[in-house]
Amino acid sequence: MRALEVRRLGVVPYDEALALQRALLEERRAERVPDLLLLVQHPPVITLGVKGDGGRSHIVAPPEHLDRLGIAVHETGRGGDVTYHGPGQLVGYPIIDLKPDRQDVHRYVRDIEEVMIRMAADFGQTASRVEGLTGAWVGAEKLAAIGVRISRWITMHGFAFNVTTALEHFRLIVPCGIGDRGVTSLQKLTGREIPMAEVEAACVRHFADVFERSPLD
Repeated sequence: MRALEVRRLGVVPYDEALALQRALLEERRAERVPDLLLLVQHPPVITLGVKGDGGRSHIVAPPEHLDRLGIAVHETGRGGDVTYHGPGQLVGYPIIDLKPDRQDVHRYVRDIEEVMIRMAADFGQTASRVEGLTGAWVGAEKLAAIGVRISRWITMHGFAFNVTTALEHFRLIVPCGIGDRGVTSLQKLTGREIPMAEVEAACVRHFADVFERSPLD
């Protein structure tokens, strides 16, 4: 079974995490590092995808309001629309080589969704897919978002799973460009504050199982 190096990096500014991903993607391509899973949290930030205007039209808060809240806006190069990252949200960046047997973009996204669904189940929550959309959903509310980029079958960007995220910040945008659905978190669903370390452990376990990797911390 192929190794998966897990790096728990704590709180990392978005631009630093993006630069690290880009560097590690090249390292992975040169086979100087194994497959990687980076687990981080970000200071409050709104990120834009590559679809259309990247989601700029889905930022509903004026720039001066974002400035007062200390929320930056970053372009990313990933798929998808606008989303929010902040403390209390587990962000995972897999940098894995899908060659030779997983060269299927749709399968990759479905596999990430499966990881998120299994993570939710560990905390007593039934999450599911919604046809035509990505992510993990509990009813009409999104628990986990996905936005990926694949370069010559090596992945970057990834997923964001709401644990104790400040859900009011999602009202600053139209999350993922979907106006008729809400956003939720494990804290909202369970009524308790779940330690991030527990969610990280669940993430590593299920990611390793779904992607058939052997995790190395």
